[in-house]
Amino acid sequence: MSSRKLSWLPKLIIITLLTSASSLGISLLLTTRGFEHLLGIVKPKSESAKASQNKLMSASAQQNISPATDQMNEVPKSFQGTIVYQGKLKVNEKVIALTFDDGPGPKNTTQILEILKKNDIKATFFMIGEMVKYFPQIAKQVAADGHVIGNHTWHHWYRRMDVATAASEIDRTAEIIYKTTGEKTTLFRPPGGFLNNGLAEYAKNEKYAVMMWSEESGDAERRSPQVPMLIKNVLKYAKPGAIVLMHDGGGNRSKSVKALPEMIAGLKSQGYRFVTIPQLLEMQAQEQHLAEVASPVVTKDEHPNN
Repeated sequence: MSSRKLSWLPKLIIITLLTSASSLGISLLLTTRGFEHLLGIVKPKSESAKASQNKLMSASAQQNISPATDQMNEVPKSFQGTIVYQGKLKVNEKVIALTFDDGPGPKNTTQILEILKKNDIKATFFMIGEMVKYFPQIAKQVAADGHVIGNHTWHHWYRRMDVATAASEIDRTAEIIYKTTGEKTTLFRPPGGFLNNGLAEYAKNEKYAVMMWSEESGDAERRSPQVPMLIKNVLKYAKPGAIVLMHDGGGNRSKSVKALPEMIAGLKSQGYRFVTIPQLLEMQAQEQHLAEVASPVVTKDEHPNN
């Protein structure tokens, strides 16, 4: 073998090794990707792709946890931490708010929802946490129909409570209402209307609007009136901004169900339209704002004509 042929031999060996290594690398790369594909492993091509994927996964997880609603459930800040008995509106502002306590229930709440839907009316339901736990689908239906949900404690206790017990009664109820319906309520109604047992004080500190009522049908009295009297109790004392107390739970509310259609018809004949509690408070807040703009406060150094 000549010396020239010998000089080419190392080069040929090096080229062969490099070619083999390159082929092996490509083969390994293709094999790895193919293996990942078979396993369903998909890697985002960039950081932005990763962020987008994470965002989609997060949104999907949130939808599975809590259904959202577009129903207005907030109250104006001026009412947060206060006690409200009725809306203070002009005499010609004939609106009224129907409220239902102690549900949701398996029979009466469903019947009331059907009546309200037939009359295109939105109402406010103050729910007991324990009842939401037992009948979550009915609570979801209340929200899905566009009604507002308020907090009515977990057990509906009347007794005096320390701060920890009051917090548990209200916070647990708020949590299950949100997890079940997607509504974050800022409305609280104390069971029995008791304002001095620790519940209302805790609710006010947590910026709830503590909602009382200005008239009631009487359907929760021990000796509940007959249907005609329930209707009369509401129609007789109706006034602009009134908050009407009724019940869809806490016992047999068949009288309330029977009275409701005629009650609604009677209020409509008097010229009333129906609003939720947040809508009622928003109307009052707007009227107060307009009154303040029209009649600004005059300081001692300022002349009214200026």
